[in-house]
Amino acid sequence: MNTNIRAKLAAIQQVLKAPKGQYNDYGGFAYRSCEDIIEAVKPHLAEQGVLLTMSDRVEAVGDRVYVAATATVTDIETGEAVSVSAYAREAAVKKGMDDSQITGTASSYARKYALSGLFAIDDTKDADTNAYRAQTTADKPQQYVCASCGKPFTAYTTRKGKTMTPAQVYAFARQKSSDGLARCKACADMRTR
Repeated sequence: MNTNIRAKLAAIQQVLKAPKGQYNDYGGFAYRSCEDIIEAVKPHLAEQGVLLTMSDRVEAVGDRVYVAATATVTDIETGEAVSVSAYAREAAVKKGMDDSQITGTASSYARKYALSGLFAIDDTKDADTNAYRAQTTADKPQQYVCASCGKPFTAYTTRKGKTMTPAQVYAFARQKSSDGLARCKACADMRTR
């Protein structure tokens, strides 16, 4: 059977399930990594006789640095190939990371989106998108946490006996903040000292 690379890629796209195997405790959401996608696609690549390769290149645009990642599937028999590229900007500074770690983070991010494009992985529920946040608020309760210490906001009863939900306390804290970030009373007091 001599099927072209596009037909083989389409067959993989139809059956590939790339679950979100990672969990962000701070943000309270599940997400998929580049490694999750690779692990999920390996059996389908073997079944179709297709090789997956990835490469990166660094590009300077003005004073910003981008990592361009390319994911390519190649038919092992014919050598036909299909590629998709994606870009991620390196952060100028990232606390606790050296330069190589910053580049590595941008590479992982770009590779994840190159793979997502190549294998037609639906991104509407990805934690990196606003659409994800909008969809998941109906599915599960929102985590309302302090922007400084990460502790969750809890219900609060006012002096007049009115109970505010964590969402209302969070909204009130955001409204009172000079930078629009919700902070618990202890962290807000620390900032004003």
